[in-house]
Amino acid sequence: MVFGPPNYTASTDKAPDYSRNFGRNQNRKGDKKPPPIPTGSNGQGIPAQPSAGWTPNTSSTGKQTMRPLMLCQPFVKASLLKGSFKTIVVLPKYVDEGEWIALNVFEFFDYLNRFYGVVTEFCTVRNCPSMSAGPGLDYSWLDANRQPTRLPAPTYIEYVMTWINNRLNDETVFPTKASPTTTASLITPSAHSATNSGASTPVAGQPGNWIGKEGGFPPSFFQTCKAIYKQMFRVFAHIYHTHFDKIVHLSLEAHWNSFFAHFIHFAREFELLEKRDMEPLKELIDAFDAQIAANSSTNKAT
Repeated sequence: MVFGPPNYTASTDKAPDYSRNFGRNQNRKGDKKPPPIPTGSNGQGIPAQPSAGWTPNTSSTGKQTMRPLMLCQPFVKASLLKGSFKTIVVLPKYVDEGEWIALNVFEFFDYLNRFYGVVTEFCTVRNCPSMSAGPGLDYSWLDANRQPTRLPAPTYIEYVMTWINNRLNDETVFPTKASPTTTASLITPSAHSATNSGASTPVAGQPGNWIGKEGGFPPSFFQTCKAIYKQMFRVFAHIYHTHFDKIVHLSLEAHWNSFFAHFIHFAREFELLEKRDMEPLKELIDAFDAQIAANSSTNKAT
């Protein structure tokens, strides 16, 4: 079964086939040597300096502060969809939940990879010496000795993209041939680091049951998806806080905002992100929610 995703990229290229091939993109290079597992916690490094993605804002006290460009008008309202993504994130009838989650995780990764390619020439070691997600927040990386390490953003993102791509191409994590009798278990460091394990049990009180079991996915499947989702969110956060001005310059803010809104709606529907993980973009998410509520009220009034 092939599902047609929204086309967020302003490209004339044919949309990829999102059937059960997951990470098997023939255009991608072979797997690189796996980088350290991206389970680093939020670092409290040197506060990031405001970049071109920030704009002056005068508060009620008259004191000038820096307001993220992503929260300024008209960019915060730029969208391809006037309404909620609820209808396109819900589990379709007769589709296995694990299959649906896996399919969408691959789609989000594929589109995120494309969007990052748009700003990659600006995301350099010199411009982005840390994986910043706003003032006062730098994501750190756990090295081979499990010590938090501050990496330049392009290095961090390269590690993340390589790690995710390797997971999507790992048959023991994302099998391409459904096998309902599969009971293989792959417990990775990322799976151990993820939380909310209760969400991975679709039917409470029934041991041996997990999301994706019917589709042949391993018991660690849901936790691995959460770990992947968490890292993708960090890439979103960095691009929004540091490179959103480039997105605006290319007139892609409506595409980018819609993509992120879809990403968040799906995360909420299947509990793939913790509230604390979304904190760096909480104001933006709240703004999107307010717009949806306002549009809904307007439609009811008419």
